[in-house]
Amino acid sequence: MGSKKRSAWAKETAEFKASLGGMNDIFAREEQRNARRSQEKEAARRKKACESKNRYASRYEALDAIASCAEHGTTGLQCYRCPHCNGWHLTSHPHEEQ
Repeated sequence: MGSKKRSAWAKETAEFKASLGGMNDIFAREEQRNARRSQEKEAARRKKACESKNRYASRYEALDAIASCAEHGTTGLQCYRCPHCNGWHLTSHPHEEQ
């Protein structure tokens, strides 16, 4: 149990506040945390949307891959231009032209 003296209480309070790292930069720390989370989220999105998929250099190569897949029984594939790498990927999801 802590001391009942005001000076001891004030010292403990000051030590606690100092251990928090100061409250003056709380907004800067929050902005840094948000920026870091945003970068991590974008990296995860890029990995899922682009880096984990086969990349084709041209639309022709992607269409050739679709034809090859169709010969082996996989149907319903389409190709699309990737906004991350400017290559071409295949998808089984309907894709609207933009």
